[in-house]
Amino acid sequence: MRTRQRIAAAAAALLACAMTVGLAGCNGQPPVLATSSSSSETPDLSVAQERSIRHRILGGITKANKAKSTEGLDRYMSGPALAIRSSEITIAKSTGSLDAKTTIPSGAVQTVIPTESGWPRSVFTITTTTADQQSKRLLVMRQDSARSNYRLWAVARLFQGAELPKFEIASLGSTQGTDTDSGLVATPAQAVARYADVLEKGSSSTYAAQFSDDYFRQDLATLSSTVEEGMERNDGTQSQSFTPVTDQIAVMRSTDGGDLVVARIDSTWIRKAGSGRQSLPASDAEKVLFGNGTATSTMAVSYVNVIALYIPHAGTGEKITAVGAERQPVKVEAR
Repeated sequence: MRTRQRIAAAAAALLACAMTVGLAGCNGQPPVLATSSSSSETPDLSVAQERSIRHRILGGITKANKAKSTEGLDRYMSGPALAIRSSEITIAKSTGSLDAKTTIPSGAVQTVIPTESGWPRSVFTITTTTADQQSKRLLVMRQDSARSNYRLWAVARLFQGAELPKFEIASLGSTQGTDTDSGLVATPAQAVARYADVLEKGSSSTYAAQFSDDYFRQDLATLSSTVEEGMERNDGTQSQSFTPVTDQIAVMRSTDGGDLVVARIDSTWIRKAGSGRQSLPASDAEKVLFGNGTATSTMAVSYVNVIALYIPHAGTGEKITAVGAERQPVKVEAR
């Protein structure tokens, strides 16, 4: 009985790791990010200022990474980015090093600067690939008020071949959207909520047909299916639930009438072992986050997911497409 339990846990560990590798390995064709120059508005932030802000932020994050300490990290990060990096650093304290997926290149290939002068306001930046040819990152840097500094609010690793919409060149600036933007196949708030439903229910979701297939969904489906097989052999069950965080969303309007949306979706993975068995951490990261907890038959793992979606204009007939994602466990507990 204990042998079967260990085998099931080991299989789950490999699959949990595979989920991370699958996202990090999407390195094929770079995302397409075109530009146009039809706007007459001028952004308050220059390209040089964006570069200075980005380097300041990444410099602070690098120091935290090297020290393996989250002290002062909130000066440089906020929102889902802070929650994810805090977890990654906590894990690195135990494992000795940060996962390769945590790398954020300092170079940029495209910057999307808003024309809005109010707050909060966000800058979207597409980085170069990493030195080891991991995929480009989509960064969202946000300034909450006139007297606050920009902080890195979200990071999403872009998928292989992801095609992003067109934006105004940085010197002209683009328009920030809101979660209620109309004229799209769905408002940003609706799209995020529906995507969360698709993540949870798969093809049985009412909204599944509204989304193009993507790497994140594929990896989650493979993980869920394989772990389910292992759990069933040991009379156990597993389930995942996904909940959009409604006040953590950033939107930028493109020149082709669609919106690029970056949002946080929290999820919980609950695994229940069969009668007389214990549910154990399924990866090194989970082991660190579980710490000295006492195992029971049920284990709950909380994740922070960052999703980047492109929502097309209603008149195009196109589907909503996920172009990038990030996923990180942040808490592990027995129930």
